[in-house]
Amino acid sequence: MLLRAFRKHVLSRRWLTFIVLCVSFALFGVGTLNLFNMFSLNANLIAENGVMALLEGAARQFVELTLTLMLAMLAYVVFKACEHALVHELTHPEETEQIEEKDH
Repeated sequence: MLLRAFRKHVLSRRWLTFIVLCVSFALFGVGTLNLFNMFSLNANLIAENGVMALLEGAARQFVELTLTLMLAMLAYVVFKACEHALVHELTHPEETEQIEEKDH
């Protein structure tokens, strides 16, 4: 249902597809900024301090970093879908026109 709405409302409009592409690219960039470094520091903290670090918030931070990673990957998938739609439309305009004719 969500996928169908995304195709119908976003991917069917070039200008909106481009805007969503830019926003999702920015979200992916922000979401992955220093993510590897934060995971590394978190793992080192847990390795050095063990259960004490986990009880003091390292476990929660690990979960938060994992969720940030998942949201960043979701933004990347949206970016790639928009990119594919725009590139396909630019390189195969006749197919896009045939699809639009069938929808109307």
